[in-house]
Amino acid sequence: MKEQLKVFQTEINSINDPNIKQFTIKALESLPDYFWEVPASSTGKYHPQYALGEGGLVRHTKGAVKIALELFNNHTVQDFTSIQKDIIISALLLHDGCKSGIEKSRYTKTEHPLIVADYIYNNDNINKLVSPEILNEIVKAIRSHMGEWNKDYRTKREVLPTPKTRIERFVHMCDYLASRKSINIEF
Repeated sequence: MKEQLKVFQTEINSINDPNIKQFTIKALESLPDYFWEVPASSTGKYHPQYALGEGGLVRHTKGAVKIALELFNNHTVQDFTSIQKDIIISALLLHDGCKSGIEKSRYTKTEHPLIVADYIYNNDNINKLVSPEILNEIVKAIRSHMGEWNKDYRTKREVLPTPKTRIERFVHMCDYLASRKSINIEF
């Protein structure tokens, strides 16, 4: 396991299925190096203070998983199976993995959910670690994690899918809550 992954040890250990866990580790290891260093928001406008500055994207990712783990304890809110929870955690750990593209660009790429989802889906060293059904669930949750913020800001054209399933909506909600300036997450 790469040294950087130690920051996600708690989150990775919350994945029970060994195949999903190994898939997530391999996918995290393959992310662009900048993922581990950049802020969650390239402009500082769209994320809380804890997610800004060096390592902010990693802290935002940890925050999204932390929210999911808290909500998993509330059965009024959710009743996911163990495998579904593992899919959610994996998708949250990977959802912003290529936020600035495969090669780092100055700003967030609007289509970053598609970039990271396609990168994982098409990488035979990663995608064969889980069944096609689980891979599709993880990839769909990543692709739709932006929710209603699915339009290119220049063209106003819809470029991302919106969440359709319970898993996709839950991943979006955790990411959304982790990006609210009014919510401060302590680590």
